[in-house]
Amino acid sequence: MAPTALAALIGAELHTPVAAAARAMAEHCRARHGTAAIAVLFYGSCLRQPDQLLGDALLDFYVIVDDYRAAYDKRLLALANDLLPPNVFYVELPWQGLQLRAKYAVISLRQFADACAPTAQNVSIWARFCQPTRLIWCRDAGTDAALTTALMQACRTMFRNAAPLLEGSAAGEPLTVWREGFKATYAAELRSEKSDRALAIVAADEERYRAIGNLLLAEGAANGISREAAMANWQGRRLLGKTLNYLRLIKAAFTFDGAVDYVLWKVRRHSGVVVPVSDWQRRHPLLAAPALAWKLYRRGAFR
Repeated sequence: MAPTALAALIGAELHTPVAAAARAMAEHCRARHGTAAIAVLFYGSCLRQPDQLLGDALLDFYVIVDDYRAAYDKRLLALANDLLPPNVFYVELPWQGLQLRAKYAVISLRQFADACAPTAQNVSIWARFCQPTRLIWCRDAGTDAALTTALMQACRTMFRNAAPLLEGSAAGEPLTVWREGFKATYAAELRSEKSDRALAIVAADEERYRAIGNLLLAEGAANGISREAAMANWQGRRLLGKTLNYLRLIKAAFTFDGAVDYVLWKVRRHSGVVVPVSDWQRRHPLLAAPALAWKLYRRGAFR
């Protein structure tokens, strides 16, 4: 069967080559989970950056696995990943004179696909993966096809939930629907970015969003419920999304490998303040947090 226009567009986008530094970091993340890893997705603001600019950036990946127990050497991590996906990790990698940094999430293919589907109320994954994504590594053609389908579903889910928020002809204007959708998803999560970030996402690749939007309009993806019902649904998504974000923050205190280094890198990048950190502090981030916070405060990292 010939692929649909949307499948062809998403498939071509997934297989667009990426910078060598991103490939190196993706392999580093994949290797941490052995044979359980079946794919690595690269997304976020670093997609278009050349290698020389990635030394002071934070790369974003999703490592897709087929078995949580096989992915970890600790059963607690496997259980946490299954109950409240994804698990998130921070890693650093020296590469050709650069110090690469990445934040990556681990999730099973089944849970990833479910989180992209139109039935998914939590916006966290479909809001991210209706955006440009690259498939850096994949185990087999079946996984490749499943991920292409999941990303198509993420686009449909966003459009189907965003269009009813608009009235009149605006619901049939692709870029307007995308902008409204991203504004709504940002409001449904705990996000540190400014409110105009949602508009910048569309502005960065208008041709892409217009093309996908027109295909979705042609297949009827924007035909949905009333505006009142849509607004009520988004209220529920905001409550669910923020609750899950809080729960993931609590979980991260116990599962976020590299949390101390990640936080100190963020502080250094935004304030220029650097404090030394010991191996003990890395192993016990909760116990180390008060002393590190006080040192950062004394050195002017916080206002």
